[in-house]
Amino acid sequence: MKYRQIGPFRTSAIAYGSMPLSIEGRPHRDAAIKVLHDVLDAGCTHIDTAWAYYQAGGEEQYGEKLVADALASWEGDRSTISVATKVGHFRCFNDAGQAVWDVDGSPQRLRRDAQLSAEALRTDQIDLLYLHRPDPKVDYEDMVKTLASILDDGLARTAGISNANPDQIRLAHAILGDRLVAVQNQFSPGFMSSRPEMELCGELGLAFVAWSPLGGYRRPLDEDAFAAFQRIADARGISRAQVILAWELKQGPHVIPIPGSHRSQTILDSLNAVDLTLTDEELARLP
Repeated sequence: MKYRQIGPFRTSAIAYGSMPLSIEGRPHRDAAIKVLHDVLDAGCTHIDTAWAYYQAGGEEQYGEKLVADALASWEGDRSTISVATKVGHFRCFNDAGQAVWDVDGSPQRLRRDAQLSAEALRTDQIDLLYLHRPDPKVDYEDMVKTLASILDDGLARTAGISNANPDQIRLAHAILGDRLVAVQNQFSPGFMSSRPEMELCGELGLAFVAWSPLGGYRRPLDEDAFAAFQRIADARGISRAQVILAWELKQGPHVIPIPGSHRSQTILDSLNAVDLTLTDEELARLP
């Protein structure tokens, strides 16, 4: 495994996004724990979860509790593993009865959920606590200041923001200083509009954590955006996922993709991308 930094944490260059193990379509709990164990055994040292990773109408914080159970039953060195979680998001049903995501960035909700996250993860101090998504009903500065106060109370060691634009990143950095260590935004060959945020993170010394790095979760892919990656994968006899992740790692030493998977075979294949070196000719054919 190769490593990068998220603030004080030495993390595997590719981390694991546990959302697929927690929401609709998730595997059986025992199978999900085995996936997490296999990921950890393979050298992955950073697990990403969230308060909102559960099925709408089901047990809240299922994902956080799953990660805690997996770590408690894992036979490796827990001190080498960092866990990130996120607050400010929750699951519900819309008027049509469809499972959806909603936001609540009020100070009361953020504080409550941070405490609940610590309890679910069985820790006195969360390694990395993200503001999951801006709430249009709440001033963004107030949300970040609430995050700062949670850090002041010692409930979290470091902070991050997710789904943020450049102005929000600059504002959070001004308020949190070096306690802001990461920005988690969507980035993939099919979603490159967050490149300005990625570049800004590099300038500010922040980790850029790429969610849905392989193109999205249960969404139709724009295959044209992935065609060049597929051609390189076919020529090399490897998976397209490895080519995509290797390309993302080349975007900068501060970039850390967090692919997810229902199955060990898929995520273990993805982790092999840390050892894949794309040639200059191959990189020239990619975006």
